[in-house]
Amino acid sequence: MNQHGELTPSQREIVLEMRAITKTFPGVKALEDVSLEVRRGEIHAICGENGAGKSTLMKVLSGVYPHGTYEGEIVLDGRPVEFRGIRDSEHHGIVIIHQELALSPYLSIAENLFLGNERAKRGVIDWEQTNADAARLLAEVGLREKPETRIYDIGVGKQQLVEIAKALSKDVKLLILDEPTAALNDEDSTHLLGLIENLRRRGITSIIISHKLGEILRVADSATVIRDGRTIRSFDFGTGTVTEEDLIRSMVGRAMEARFPTREPHIGEEVLRIEDWTVHHPIQQERKVVDGASITARAGEVVGLAGLMGAGRTELAMSVFGRAYGTRISGRVIKDGKDVTPHSVGAAISAGIAYATEDRKRFGLNLLTDIKRNIASASLRKVSTRGVVDAGAEANVAERYRTSMNIKAPSVDVITGNLSGGNQQKVVLSKWIFTDADVLILDEPTRGIDVGAKYEIYTIINRLAAEGKAIILISSELPELLGMCDRIYAISEGRVTGEVLREDATEATLMRYMTNSDQEVSQ
Repeated sequence: MNQHGELTPSQREIVLEMRAITKTFPGVKALEDVSLEVRRGEIHAICGENGAGKSTLMKVLSGVYPHGTYEGEIVLDGRPVEFRGIRDSEHHGIVIIHQELALSPYLSIAENLFLGNERAKRGVIDWEQTNADAARLLAEVGLREKPETRIYDIGVGKQQLVEIAKALSKDVKLLILDEPTAALNDEDSTHLLGLIENLRRRGITSIIISHKLGEILRVADSATVIRDGRTIRSFDFGTGTVTEEDLIRSMVGRAMEARFPTREPHIGEEVLRIEDWTVHHPIQQERKVVDGASITARAGEVVGLAGLMGAGRTELAMSVFGRAYGTRISGRVIKDGKDVTPHSVGAAISAGIAYATEDRKRFGLNLLTDIKRNIASASLRKVSTRGVVDAGAEANVAERYRTSMNIKAPSVDVITGNLSGGNQQKVVLSKWIFTDADVLILDEPTRGIDVGAKYEIYTIINRLAAEGKAIILISSELPELLGMCDRIYAISEGRVTGEVLREDATEATLMRYMTNSDQEVSQ
């Protein structure tokens, strides 16, 4: 028993075994002889770098990859099982929540909860019963929304709770969560993790895939580490002796003495000044999402933007980048002493400003085309002659970046959607570096990627700063801002509320500014 009177992981019975799982795609062995054990009523973490095979393993377990498409055996409650699809696994109480949430945005919460499992009488949906059952499930997950509310009208954190409520409606016994907090702020993450712990107390077993090792150590009972498609090691957190460094060493195959690479700043003249920048919401035009914000960035400097979700950081960045967001925009963008206030994305690129979006899959890349097309896409004129793309020049440029950015792909002809998250992010950065931008705005550049790939992205950012680029780094991870930035601006409710130098910055200081919209710093 542990201090709470609960069984420790080693004392619980084994509910799931995956034995010698091997999964091959054309030309790629994604999993090779992977085995793990999960005990009843525990939270079991699956750790590994991007591309290690974590999600593939869980898709095998949940029937996304049906029996017969892989080698090995799945044993549930001591009996071998063969899932031909997701319905088979759900029939056994296994429910998977993918990183890309599978909710219909224009249907209500209640409609999403019972989609395919409708509350009906004689073929007609009973809306009273539907909404009553939905309200009960929402109360179980602590979501105070009306069942009639559209998914489109709630945030990502609440959508995660809807997915868990949907799992509960299916009488879940084993819940699989793939990167459940990747897109959440600290408050929403804490609430979600607390819910998973409550499910454990109810006897529901959970498997969680996450790159946030601090969260894993906080809530998980045990973990399995996968590297390059193979099982490396299992950990029992009940001993209380496992550290983040232990997990990192197993994940990346080496120790990482420092989470952030060292950099000696060589900061030059001011490159960018944003003055009194105001942006209104594109639909609710009376609402200001950025309110009189002013920031500066100098050559060779990494400037951070800190703020809670909805603070206006992304809205500021996108609106500066050629009015890609917002309406009734006012203020000035001054670059190298000249007013360049760009009124289109093309004008922003021509002015030497680049913006790497936080949503690389939706806005940053064409996942259906190859690496070389993506890298050249923002600077086609540089690889074209008389308006026609030179395929040879395009391939040569992409190959140069594949090598210099250490993009792990056999060639630049690989489809970008087949790359891991970290390598996709390197393609995004390559695209914008190729534009020869002097100012690079990087919005959550390490979101959803593992600790090893993060270090590589940090090294690239430092290299760009050393080349004299001005970097604006938006991140929801305060340790990342503290480890990478020379100065940090805090934003709350669209207003700049604080500016802190590297040597004065602490998480407490930043959080104070991030939660105080009444205090504004003069620039």
